[in-house]
Amino acid sequence: MLPRSGDVLHVTRAASVQFFRPITFRVIRVLDWPTYDGWLWLDGYELNAAGDAINRRSIFVQQSGLEQLHAAPVPRQHTVRTRRPVIRTPVRV
Repeated sequence: MLPRSGDVLHVTRAASVQFFRPITFRVIRVLDWPTYDGWLWLDGYELNAAGDAINRRSIFVQQSGLEQLHAAPVPRQHTVRTRRPVIRTPVRV
């Protein structure tokens, strides 16, 4: 599972040894930086128990160790509305 913008993840020691204390993390983006196979740089916010952002971070984690808590909402499809033609009439001056 490759995280995407808006996903909320539970990041534990399984993702990286630096997370001895697990964190909840909301992804802003997956950074396109060179890494080892199976590792990712994620940019996002550390969340508190209420779900509020408390710290912006870039973290280096193993993709296989990430646990998804909430998926980002699926964007709505763009609806195309037909427009009424404009009726132009002469103006009296």
